[in-house]
Amino acid sequence: MTTLLSPEHLRHPCDLSELGIDSSADITPDYSALGQERAVDAIQFAIGMDHSGYNLFVSGSTGLGKRELVSRIISAEAASGEVPSDYCYIHNFDNPSQPRTLILPRGTGQQLHEDLRRLIEVLLLRIPAQFKSEEYRNQLQALNDEFQHLEEAGFKALGKTARESGITLMRTPGGYTLGPIKDGKLMTPDQFSELPEAEQNRIKEKLESLNEELTELVHEVPRLHQQHQARIRDLEQETTRGVIDPALNNLRQKYGEHSATFHFLDALHQDLIENVDDFFPSEEEERAPLHKRARSAKFRRYQINVLVGHHETDGAPVIHEDIPSYQNLVGRVEYEAHFGTLSTDFSLIQPGALHRANGGYLIVDAQKLLSYPFAWEGLKRALRNREVRLDSLEKIYGVSGTRALDPEPVPLDTRVILIGDRRLYYLLKQYDPEFTSLFKVYADFAEGFDRIRDNLSAYLGLVSMLVREEGLTHFDRSGLETLIEYSSRRMDDSEKLSLHRGQLIDLLRESSFWALRQGDSQANRAHVEKAIAQQRYRSSQLSELMQEQIERGLQMVDTQGKEVGRANGLSVFQLGDQRFGKPSRISATARIGNGRMLDIERETKLGGAIHTKGVMILGACIGARYARNRPLSLNASLVFEQSYGPVDGDSASAIEFCTLISAIAQLPIKQSLAVTGSINQQGDIQAIGGVNEKIEGFFELCQSRGLDGEQGVVIPAANIPHLILSEAVVNACREGHFQIHAVAILDELIELLFDRPAGKADAGGRYAPSTVNGLVQQQLADWSELAQKHAGGKD
Repeated sequence: MTTLLSPEHLRHPCDLSELGIDSSADITPDYSALGQERAVDAIQFAIGMDHSGYNLFVSGSTGLGKRELVSRIISAEAASGEVPSDYCYIHNFDNPSQPRTLILPRGTGQQLHEDLRRLIEVLLLRIPAQFKSEEYRNQLQALNDEFQHLEEAGFKALGKTARESGITLMRTPGGYTLGPIKDGKLMTPDQFSELPEAEQNRIKEKLESLNEELTELVHEVPRLHQQHQARIRDLEQETTRGVIDPALNNLRQKYGEHSATFHFLDALHQDLIENVDDFFPSEEEERAPLHKRARSAKFRRYQINVLVGHHETDGAPVIHEDIPSYQNLVGRVEYEAHFGTLSTDFSLIQPGALHRANGGYLIVDAQKLLSYPFAWEGLKRALRNREVRLDSLEKIYGVSGTRALDPEPVPLDTRVILIGDRRLYYLLKQYDPEFTSLFKVYADFAEGFDRIRDNLSAYLGLVSMLVREEGLTHFDRSGLETLIEYSSRRMDDSEKLSLHRGQLIDLLRESSFWALRQGDSQANRAHVEKAIAQQRYRSSQLSELMQEQIERGLQMVDTQGKEVGRANGLSVFQLGDQRFGKPSRISATARIGNGRMLDIERETKLGGAIHTKGVMILGACIGARYARNRPLSLNASLVFEQSYGPVDGDSASAIEFCTLISAIAQLPIKQSLAVTGSINQQGDIQAIGGVNEKIEGFFELCQSRGLDGEQGVVIPAANIPHLILSEAVVNACREGHFQIHAVAILDELIELLFDRPAGKADAGGRYAPSTVNGLVQQQLADWSELAQKHAGGKD
């Protein structure tokens, strides 16, 4: 039996009188994760699990408040968490292209950075001053005098020995030379040749002996000079240590408990001594302020790059990365341009989100993450290896032509939370083998929950909380009832409540706006309905244009009379957050044939897979009902008339079935009824989606043409709990101007559309000839006999 639905079945109104609530002002705000207990358990499990790989993927449709809830839970957990260490990069004095990491207790990194900066400023003042001191000058002069004395002493002794033998030692621009003298003057060659031969031989022998001594003495001078320079260097180093050691000893005492810092200070100490000349300013540098000189490039190696410091942090960090590119995740190395040449060092290393979230939590949008090249692979590598390795994109691409920095990786201990939709989660689950091992926990946010008394109270607590947080006007009982009915409408189910906070907040704001605009202190039913109507109005231009085309006859849809092979189906259009329903004419043709069912939508590639499936089920149902014992000699076609875009879904398969049997038996169908519902192969009518929009779409058309009491919509009986129709439709049904029928099987629908009995099959599968099913069966049997005769004639 068909069911003509009463007005009580059409809206399922909310009545809050039993709860004793007059206004949202009387309701205690509810700050809990309403209806999301499963997701909350998953989030808390993920952040409480100490083992690696238990990162979290959070999914659910937009508007459920995923990010807000995740942030709230994680922030509360992080507030009581341990503050992580400071992560720094330092100069590698052995290999500058491979900066080293320095891990310090919280807040220590910035202190050490400031202490090292002050150290350089102090040394810039004290080192030049110490080398200009009287003490240093006296010591240096003493070394120079000693060297000069040692150098001159040897030549003086040699000169004395030479004079005793009548030979003089002279210093010339080319060095030292020896020569015989006479009367205190150097002999000329002529004077020497006039000497007796024995005297000449004696002088020559003596000259040779003295030359050997002179040569040895000249060779000794560089060694003395080296010794002199070494002693000067020792003096410089001793003088430098006299300045550096006290300053560095203070740092060693302050940071000596950190072995890595101690080793760094030792290396820094050695480099300072070896490069003390850097602390002597040029004339131009002397004019610059001291703090600028201390920050010049030549002193950078004595500083530390505090990659992530926590001197002002309480609890574990919670980082939201809105632009999760590869470099924003793992960090990057910046470059400086000097006369057209790019250069870099450890001080230009910039941290990424993984560095900032180290020891805490990183929250990333999964869709954005996957849209950036190498970002997903970079995140997986960091989580898999538990370290952040900073490799430039040039190195990854293999196109770098310059030598880049290769910083030591930073150990990683963070929990990553990805937020995305379900489709993305299951795609990663299926196609990325590493995903499951890295993201072991899945938090799936529910779309709605049961509309029962306890949940109603909690939902009203949510409304009260949002009203207070947004600073809105309070809602009276009628306004709250309308909010709940609208929430169920958004779920397409009167027994459910939507958990989409985004939609609820928008409706609360807009209802409050209309209440204030009209001078009311509280928002009531009228204000909420006004907000809903305005939301629809702002997005209804296309809907109105389609309605206008039907009213003008440009798109042909009949709402009165009867037609053969034509019927009214119902479709739902989704445009953003707005949905609306419109009727469509469905037509069918049938003739003798070989059992081919032509789906014109599919043939033209406008029909989707689900629609094609529905047509196939329809064909199977016809064969099972009417041609169990003989071939199905039928060629038929089905089409949505004046449809120029994609068609999908199986919600029209029930009316397509009736349209087709109308064409087969040449029985007219009521045009005053529109039908929605899918069928299975046994002829059961199955539930469909968008039932409220479909009914209201056909109602608007009938209302514009004039309601006559015969017009209405037929829906699956399973959709009765989903009905939350507008007051206009409910009132029209209450006054008898419009009808809504619910059917459970095809025969009920057939009787409604054809105004005659559908007929019941006997044990042999035969229907009474006067029934709709009997007429269809008889026509198919006639076509089968004709087909056999034609086949026999050809043979």
